[in-house]
Amino acid sequence: MLKPLPDYPWDQMLPFARQARAHADGIVDLSIGSPVDPTPPVVQAALAAATDAHAYPQTTGTPALQHAIIDWYARRRGVTGLAQENVLPTIGSKELVALLPFMIGIGEGDTIVHPRAAYPTYAIGAAMAGADAFPSDDPAEWPETTRLVWLNSPGNPDGRVLPVEALRAAVARARELGAVIVNDECYAELGWAAPWDAEPIPSILDPRVTDGDMDNIVAIYSLSKQSNMAGYRGAFAAGSSSVLGRLLTVRKHAGLMLPAPLQAAMVAALGDDEHVGLQRERYRARREVLLPALVAAGFRIDDSEAGLYLWATAGVDAWDSIRQLAELGILAGPGPFYGDFYPRHVRFSLTAADERIAAAAARLRAFATA
Repeated sequence: MLKPLPDYPWDQMLPFARQARAHADGIVDLSIGSPVDPTPPVVQAALAAATDAHAYPQTTGTPALQHAIIDWYARRRGVTGLAQENVLPTIGSKELVALLPFMIGIGEGDTIVHPRAAYPTYAIGAAMAGADAFPSDDPAEWPETTRLVWLNSPGNPDGRVLPVEALRAAVARARELGAVIVNDECYAELGWAAPWDAEPIPSILDPRVTDGDMDNIVAIYSLSKQSNMAGYRGAFAAGSSSVLGRLLTVRKHAGLMLPAPLQAAMVAALGDDEHVGLQRERYRARREVLLPALVAAGFRIDDSEAGLYLWATAGVDAWDSIRQLAELGILAGPGPFYGDFYPRHVRFSLTAADERIAAAAARLRAFATA
């Protein structure tokens, strides 16, 4: 049974957005994290060439897309041994996060574990399935009723990365419980702090984690961040053939299929590493401007090893920080939106244009010296 859903949290930000827009130099929106840079030409060209889409698309994905996903995992994530039954395209990753519990048969009396600092849709998916959400980062705490475990590495909002050892411990506990375990990995190409600035962020499908057994283990990934394709809604899941087989059956019945031109665009994006490197450097440069300005303004940066965000606290209530930032024309994300454990944290996105990031940094430094 569907449990009551909370109001959409971002509606609470409307008065702060109005205040920030009133700033003489305009708003700097560092809240939602929607990409602002152009979609790569190689992707746009592939989409344009595929517009003669007269037939129904394949829910499984075209063979070209399936192989592009398989090749990408081997090339970029160190994951080998995937076959076509181990990959499945989805209409963005948010719908998969929200609907996966329902689609694999989780319901009343079951528990869904998610991180303490968490993207809200993990808990929303539990409510939609009638299950109980349990925020925890410690596998030893996970209850016997656990049927699904969500990991998020690199994390949103906190940018925390789980090393191989932590992923192995989570997988081992999920296996003890007979639970499906899924890692939301959509920021995996955006590593900043050592060692992730020099080596790949590990996937939950890494052989060092799975020991070659992917049963009940799934990774999900989105092209929204690495390829500026948020408007395309291109994402995919990979891993356990039994879990993905169940998802495929439900999705076929429900007509949840990715449009054919978008599948062609995904093939192009997955096959081109150059644009990913260029985008990563854009975000790195913005991070290097914004982070020291936040520190100068009295914020402490926690975790933030990878991903699109800086997870920070000024040591005061998050809403006091949000209010002060709005007076500076800066809009950020309140920590309470990401769980009950971070009442003093604020999330800053790196997805504003270079000029807006520079404006935010200047305002923060001016505030620090006022």
